[in-house]
Amino acid sequence: MEETIIVVMLKDKNTGFLEKELLSLDITENVEYIVNIFALDEEDGRKLHIKLSTKRDVLDWEYSAIYDYYDTDCFSGIAEVREADDDYNPVWEVVTDYIDNADELAEKTAEILSAHKHEIEDVFEAIKDKESEYSDEGQ
Repeated sequence: MEETIIVVMLKDKNTGFLEKELLSLDITENVEYIVNIFALDEEDGRKLHIKLSTKRDVLDWEYSAIYDYYDTDCFSGIAEVREADDDYNPVWEVVTDYIDNADELAEKTAEILSAHKHEIEDVFEAIKDKESEYSDEGQ
């Protein structure tokens, strides 16, 4: 598999600007789910934020169905997650402790990506026959 190099930048909490490069991660799988990734200094330490999506554009009816069926417990013990519904496609912001070691952080990121991939594949399988349920919403 091809390796993708992802640069983790420190984001300024006040301005939102990326300030400096912290390290680079070598990731071989599931990078297509990443919308963005950055580190942020927070009150309880530096955190890694990874925004994850569906890898493909979704249909209108799928948007709500995906959020309904996606189980954020797939990150239990790994990271905190919240829905970030500010995008065209469903997005989840996953937050975990930042590790100042590229290999260890890459391993943790790969674990997060794998959990997300399995969950999103399960969701797409679960909703494949639900179009009529979600297309009729609000009618």
